[in-house]
Formats: sequence, structure tokens, C-alpha cells
Amino acid sequence: MPFAVPKLRIIDRYLVRELLASFVAATAILLLVSIGGTVADLLNKIARGRIPAELLFSLIGLRTIDALTILAPLAVFIGVQLAYGRLWRESEMAVFQASGLSLIGLLRPLALLSVPLMLLMALISFWLAPAAVRLSQSLLLEANRSLIIAGLEPGRFVELPNNEGVMYVEGMNEDGTKFKKMFVASERADAMGAKGKEAKSAAATGENATTRINVITASDGELYHDKNGAERYLGLNDGFRVEGVLGEDNYRLLRYARNDLKLSDPDQDFSTESAKRAAPTLDLLRSTDPTQRAEIHWRLAAPISILVLVLLALPLSKSSPRQPRYAGLIVAFLAWAIYYNGITIGRSLLSQGKFSFLLGFWWVHLPVLLVALFLLWRSQRLPRQKRVPVAVATAGVA
Repeated sequence: MPFAVPKLRIIDRYLVRELLASFVAATAILLLVSIGGTVADLLNKIARGRIPAELLFSLIGLRTIDALTILAPLAVFIGVQLAYGRLWRESEMAVFQASGLSLIGLLRPLALLSVPLMLLMALISFWLAPAAVRLSQSLLLEANRSLIIAGLEPGRFVELPNNEGVMYVEGMNEDGTKFKKMFVASERADAMGAKGKEAKSAAATGENATTRINVITASDGELYHDKNGAERYLGLNDGFRVEGVLGEDNYRLLRYARNDLKLSDPDQDFSTESAKRAAPTLDLLRSTDPTQRAEIHWRLAAPISILVLVLLALPLSKSSPRQPRYAGLIVAFLAWAIYYNGITIGRSLLSQGKFSFLLGFWWVHLPVLLVALFLLWRSQRLPRQKRVPVAVATAGVA
């Protein structure tokens, strides 16, 4: 006998459409807020010459993929609140219940939305998001190998990042790694006769501070990285270096055949946090480092939190027609904040080795799941009928 796929009921299709519309709207709003902050950060770095403008849209897309692991569970939680909350306020849910549809019967449309979303979120969390972080780091690292990232153009004076001075090159190759006829001038406040912290304090207050200039020229040179690929250097050939204090005649002139200058660190994060976010999931499973093993549970939390939040959102969305429109969202946001902060605290404790790897974040997921099931059971119970006292009932009959 061939397997028959059960057909969806009319009410299931209606509720799925409502849930999907609310979920898409919540996701769009959350992405708009997230992308707005990302664009502001990237534009700031582009203006300072830390990131090439050509990577703007690529980095926005890659960071958006990484942010979906946090935004999608919250979006589906808000979507259920908005969709089912509207049905309660407009008394449509009362009609459904009068037709024989219980609160537990609303789980079927939720499953049609949440199960595919859980599978998609698992794919993003375990594979797409780490791949996006790795690609973002690779693009930034490749861009930092070129002087073009600082906005240098042959024949034009350009201000270096972090107010490190002004730079001019007469010619440059296409990839921005080699140049000819370079000129760099920089100034810094220098306290007279002060050293260390005293010099910094005097320079900040302007007391007995002087301006020291440093001018470097080179006939040609190149941009290169150290062995780790994190720090950048300018290798200068056949040039002069002049340094001294403005207003004084004790300038010092130095001619060199080779001079290496360290540039400011690029906006590339090589920290432990960035490394574990970019690590493939298989490498995390083989690792014994508590920090990397905690990342496994962090990635697992994204699809699991969708299931937990969907079950929690169903009883929390119940409201009366006279209740304010978004009153239930306040309680919902508070519940999500407690749940998310619990996962964050668990991640920190697990990274420090204070919790067992097998325990993971289950001490956060299971209590919230039990609370959601209890609220569902409580919502299903019929209110107890008030018992009429016997004396009152007899008097009524008489």
C-alpha cells in the first residue's frame, strides 16, 4: 500500500500563512537593525582607510549570515507572539476553540514552520556561519596586503590611519605591494625632558610640550607581512630620514640603504574568540580545548532554542481582547532575555572548564522547556466550577 501524505487542513494552511508572515516581518526588522549597525561600523573603518570600499557589500552579507544564528530564534519567537496574539485579541481563537481546536492543536502549524527552520538553522550554525567568518577574515587579510587599503593613490598626498602622518608615492604597481618615490611626514607631541608616563601626561596637558617631526623618503619599497601574517611592514630602500623638534636647530639626518617601518595593525581579529567562530565543526569535535568545545554547544543552541522558544511562545501569546496590543511582548522579551543570558553565562563557564562538556547548555534548555510544557498544560485545563453551598441552593428552591 503506497504511503499517503496527509493533507493539510484549511485551518493549518491559514495559521501557517499567519505565522510565516509574522516571522518574515520580525526577521526583516531585526536584520534591518543589525545591518544598520554593521554598515555604520564598516563605513567608519572605510573612512579611516582600514577596509577597502570594494568589500563593503561582501562583508555586510557575510556578517549577516553569522548574525542569523542569534536573530532567527528571536524572530520566530516574536513571530509566534504577533500571529497568535492577534488571533486571541480578535476572538478568532475563541471561534477555533468552539469548533473543537484546542490549544495543543495549534502545535501542528507551529511544527510546519519550526521543524524546517530548525534544520536550516543547524545548517547555518554548523557550516555556513563558520564558512562566512573564514571568508570574511580571508578577504580582509588579502586586502591588508595592499597599500591601496589606506587609500593611497600615486601622485596624491594621503593621510594615514590613526593620524600617523601623511604619505605620498609617485608610482605603484597594480596590486599595491610595491611603490616608487615615497615620502612620509609625521608629527607627535613630545614633552621636554620627560620620559614614559610623564611625557604622555605633559603632552596631554600641553605643559612644556614640543612638536617633534619625522620625515622619511625612499626611492622605492614594498609592503610585506611577518611570518604570522598579522603585522604589516614597509620595506624602504635607499632613502633619508630627518627628525627633530620644531623651532630648534638640532635636526638629525640619517641616510639608509634599508629601513623597515611597522604600520598600524589592520582591522583583522586574530583572537581566540575569532578563531573558534571560524573553526570548522569537525575540528571543534576533535579538539580538547574547553574554549573550542564550548563553541560546539553554542552552535547547537541555535536550532534547539527555536524549539524551546516556539513552545514557550504559544502559551505566552494567550491574551484577552481587552488586553493592550503589545503587552504580551514585554513578558516575552523578558523571558527571552533570561534564556539568552543563561546560554551566554553557560558558554563562559564551559569555556573556563567549570562545567562538563556533556552537561553543556542543557541545564538552561531543559528548565525553560519544562516551564513551556507546564504553561501549555495549564492553558489546557478547564477552570474549576465553583461549588454552590447547600444552604444557598435549598433557599433558592424554596
